[in-house]
Order: sequence, then structure tokens, then C-alpha cells
Amino acid sequence: MFDKTIFRKAFEEYDAIVAVFATGIVVREIAPLIVNKWKDPAVVVVDSNMNFAIPLLGGHHGGNEVVRKIAEIGPVPVVTTATEVHNRNSVEGIAKSLGCDIVNKPSTVQVNCALLDEDVEVLEIKGPKIVIVGDDVSVLKREEKAEGK
Repeated sequence: MFDKTIFRKAFEEYDAIVAVFATGIVVREIAPLIVNKWKDPAVVVVDSNMNFAIPLLGGHHGGNEVVRKIAEIGPVPVVTTATEVHNRNSVEGIAKSLGCDIVNKPSTVQVNCALLDEDVEVLEIKGPKIVIVGDDVSVLKREEKAEGK
């Protein structure tokens, strides 16, 4: 039985949701809850026969990692994010590997598209400096480390 209340609560409270349901059911339930790729949790659908694991939301934000973990017990991961399908880095992946936050999130669309066609240079600028960038430049900022760590 599909409990809409529990699903909606999970959407608000968790970073990732794995639903063993038909894709259509999950899509209809999450549609009114979707805000944007930066706020929504990763949502993964697994069919009831455990054949496939599909990230519906949050591929670059944990969904693809979740389906790969699920694949360890059998289901085939169905990854559709363009950068991963073409075995290329994404801005999100680069930021994660460098321990950075993406400052200007909308830029990732253009930069990820560029990453599909070419290697995009990653520059590290040490300050003090002032940096001015266009919409087609993603700015990554190192995450601040807590004191004593």
C-alpha cells in the first residue's frame, strides 16, 4: 500500500528516497513537491521485481550513487545524466571531489554542457582577489573546515 503522507514527509526530511513502486505512481506523488535540483532529495525508483533502479531526481546529487549501491544486490542501474552517460565529469562531481560548494548554481547547466564536448579548465585562485565571472563559469568555494578538525 502506498502511504502518501509518509512519502511527502520523507520528501521533506531525507536527502534520498528509494521507492519500490511503479515509476508513474512516484512521479505523480513527487510532481507537486518538486522545487529544484538543489533543494529536492534524490528520488530513486526500483521496480517490484528488482530489475532496475532509476534515479528520477538528483542524479548528480546522490541519486546516481544510490542506484550504484542498489545495483550491488541485483537491479541494473539506469543512469541518464548526460555527463555520466558519456563518462565525463560534472561540475557537481568536481565540486564534491574538491570539497567545494557551488556558489553560482545556475551556471552548472552551461558548464556541464561544455564538459560534454571538451575538457574545461579548473583554475584555483588564491586571494585576496576579486573575481568577476559570466553566466557560463561555475564558481566553487572550498567548504570551511570546523575548528579542531
